[in-house]
Amino acid sequence: MAIKLIKISALYFLISVVLGLIMSITHDYRFTPVHVHMNLLGWTSLTLAGILYYHFPALGQSLSGKIHFWLHNIGLPIMMISLFLLLYLENDAFGMGAAIGSTVTVLGIIAFVWNICVNLKAS
Repeated sequence: MAIKLIKISALYFLISVVLGLIMSITHDYRFTPVHVHMNLLGWTSLTLAGILYYHFPALGQSLSGKIHFWLHNIGLPIMMISLFLLLYLENDAFGMGAAIGSTVTVLGIIAFVWNICVNLKAS
């Protein structure tokens, strides 16, 4: 699980950097929220979770670790795609997708925090 999280985070990093480059070239910064959320919740958070799960394997093997993995990696793409479409098409209908994706991601992060509090132990 740790390696999967780090590999997924690298994809988020690549996507967010390319999006940042496109915004800089076009001077169109409407997608800054997508860029920032992909960097923080995709690249940074998933990399740190992957490192923690690597150094403390019990975290990745726990039920809460698995719940975190799946909810975070289902919710975040839904949130990012919906937010992108909301901003690109200026259609408020995509706000519901962003809200659903955000909620699923937050539930995954709650599982992550629970996992850390309950299962992280000194060796």
